[in-house]
Formats: sequence, structure tokens, C-alpha cells
Amino acid sequence: MDENKRPGLLRHFWNTIRKPSAKYSILTITSVAFVFGILFWGGFNTGMEATNTLEFCTTCHEMRDTVYSEYKETIHYSNRSGVRAICSDCHVPKDWTHKLIRKAKASLEIWGKLTGSIDTKEKFEAKRMELAGHEWARMAESNSRECRNCHNFDAMSAELQKQTPYKKHMKAKEEGKTCIDCHKGIAHRLPKEYKDPDE
Repeated sequence: MDENKRPGLLRHFWNTIRKPSAKYSILTITSVAFVFGILFWGGFNTGMEATNTLEFCTTCHEMRDTVYSEYKETIHYSNRSGVRAICSDCHVPKDWTHKLIRKAKASLEIWGKLTGSIDTKEKFEAKRMELAGHEWARMAESNSRECRNCHNFDAMSAELQKQTPYKKHMKAKEEGKTCIDCHKGIAHRLPKEYKDPDE
């Protein structure tokens, strides 16, 4: 191609794209929509991930002064291997569809903050059983999906795990139990109203 013709072709292309015509306006609209779609998706996803950080979860004193202080005393916070599970590891699904559903439901939980229904330790303790019950039901319904992101019956070693817990885990596997059936209160204090069904 002749070098002198190239600037003319570019000018012609841009003039054609800028002209409002039925043929090219669809291309222009589609291109713009595509770019805005990518920008929206990137911003939306970045926002969702920003709400999955420990710093975000502990910005309100309702969490910081209650369940967060309890969590810091557990093996999920500090342990021999140095692996830390943060709030979102246990309370937010990893896969996109379930994460989006969970985030939508969690946005409704802001109501407690806005109305002040749990804005003191006393109010939080009064609702602890109800709040824990909602979370336990969610975990049971999903077969403790978030627990299983890290824990797996098939990965448990009879040689490395103490025999009593190992036997209980294998029995739970046979019976089709899920993690939350036996491990309520593993990261947060149990509500005072809670009664262990095995006792």
C-alpha cells in the first residue's frame, strides 16, 4: 500500500465511525457498550472483593467488639501452620453465583446497623442466638461449602490426626453430616441459649 494513502484511509475510517448512519451506529453503540460493560464489571467486582477483607468486616464496632475479638482467640486466627481464615473465608462463597447471592443477602443485614438493633454489646448478645441460627442454617444448607474450601474428609490423615477426632470425622462422613453439625462455636462464642443436642 502506498504510504501517502494510509493517512487518508484512517481519516476516512474515523469520519465514517463518527457519522450517524444506520450501518455504523450499531458498531459504535456496541463498542461503547462493550467498553462500559468491562468498566462496570471491573468496578463491581473490585467493590465486591473490597468488602471481603478483614479490614472491611471489622470497620463497624458491632463486629469489632464482639465476634472479631472472639475470633482472635481461636485457631482460625493463630495456629502452628500460620494459615489464617478471615471472615470472608467462612462467610462468603468463593464461586461467583453463590458469592453474588450471599452479598445480596448480606446487604439486607445492614438493616441491623442502620436501625441500631445490635449497636451495643448487650443488644448483640440479646440477638446472638437468632444471628447464629441464621448462619448455621445457611452453612447446613450449603453442606458447609465454605468450611470445605479448606477442610476435606478425604484429606484427613489417620496417622496425623488424633484417633478420637479422626474416628468422629469418618463417622460423620459415613452419616452424611456436614461440618456445622458438630463444629458450632469453633470461631465464635456459642449463644448462652444454645443447647448441644448430643448432651
